[in-house]
Amino acid sequence: MAFEKVLTKDKNLPESRKLSYYEKVGGYRAWQKVLKTMDPEGVIDLVKDAKLRGRGGAGFSTGMKWGFVPKDTEKPHYMLVNADESEPGTFKDRLLMDAMPHSTIEGAMIGSFAIRANTCYIYIRGEFVHEAKVLEVAIAECYDKGYLGKNIFGSGFDLDMYVHRGAGAYICGEETGLIESLEGKRGWPRIKPPFPAIEGVFRCPTIVNNVETLACVPYIVENGADWFKSIGPESGPGPKLYCISGHVKRPGVYEAAMGLPLKELIYDYAGGILDDKKVKAVIPGGSSVPVLTADELDVNMDFDALAAVGSMLGSAGCIVMDEDTCMVDTILNITHFYRHESCGQCTPCREGTTWAEKVLKKIKSGNGTMRDIDLLYEMSGNIGTRTICPLGDAAAMPIESFVRKFRHEFEAYVKKEVA
Repeated sequence: MAFEKVLTKDKNLPESRKLSYYEKVGGYRAWQKVLKTMDPEGVIDLVKDAKLRGRGGAGFSTGMKWGFVPKDTEKPHYMLVNADESEPGTFKDRLLMDAMPHSTIEGAMIGSFAIRANTCYIYIRGEFVHEAKVLEVAIAECYDKGYLGKNIFGSGFDLDMYVHRGAGAYICGEETGLIESLEGKRGWPRIKPPFPAIEGVFRCPTIVNNVETLACVPYIVENGADWFKSIGPESGPGPKLYCISGHVKRPGVYEAAMGLPLKELIYDYAGGILDDKKVKAVIPGGSSVPVLTADELDVNMDFDALAAVGSMLGSAGCIVMDEDTCMVDTILNITHFYRHESCGQCTPCREGTTWAEKVLKKIKSGNGTMRDIDLLYEMSGNIGTRTICPLGDAAAMPIESFVRKFRHEFEAYVKKEVA
């Protein structure tokens, strides 16, 4: 069965941002259905049955995550939308917020109802000034139409929604760093447990969901779990947005079924490699995931298939490198980014990323030794899984995979075979 776009089918229409157009194509029918005919447990069970997995990177079951919120507490519950899209190579959420903001807003409404939250915050990356304004206009439309506010459609359910702009910190894309920032503090990730579902923002039960994840929810409510499961692999189905950049002819965001073959994404959707050169390497899920060589590209873009070849789907930010790419330069650039964005709270990340960047610069300058190459590999093992949040892993996994798979390029600098 041919795939039909779901999330981005109207992205090129100038009126797609407007509430009137979104309603015309079925928008907010799911929200009214939930308020009039469903209870929170029913919504959670439906999303669980659909097997929707988080589109922000971790791929955790969305319905299961919602189910962690305690029902026997008098504390208020909060829904947070993670719109702090800062992963290099990733720009899908920005497209959704700009071109069709109401799908994410409706998904956040439904998620708020499911976890009994009367307040929802959309935490958006500070640089997304335009998208923040688009969301604020869309939210104002929803208040005017009665989709937000008190006693919505006589259901007895109240919901307020706010846009909160971040200040340009990558670490605030991590859910507890986001929570700390939202509270007005420095964006330092928290030690878990307690997990946000138990003690999140303002020390209250909180769920944090990615923009694309929530954009899928209205379509699940409207079309059913079986429809969603009919798209893509059984273990993690649904429509998926793939970002592709680097040395390709048509970089951009492409919507297809989850599990799209990586080669099809590169050669059919993105038009192949620039100047018809050969591909050397691909980072399939944003800069924080292990790199794939040209011999490893016969893989599908889904959670389990990429895990089986030692990488990750992550945020589906596919970065393509051609045959002329210097892999030492590339990993130095990536490591510089993670060193700069480390919050400094954990010693392995703070010191490890700094040290790794220094060693890479030493190798790149022609002053490195073979021991330095081994040292990079050892350092990555001492950073990953030893930090409060996954930024340590994000910095370590690329280093380890680059050194292991392209060691000959590092050795060429040590042997001064590269100018």
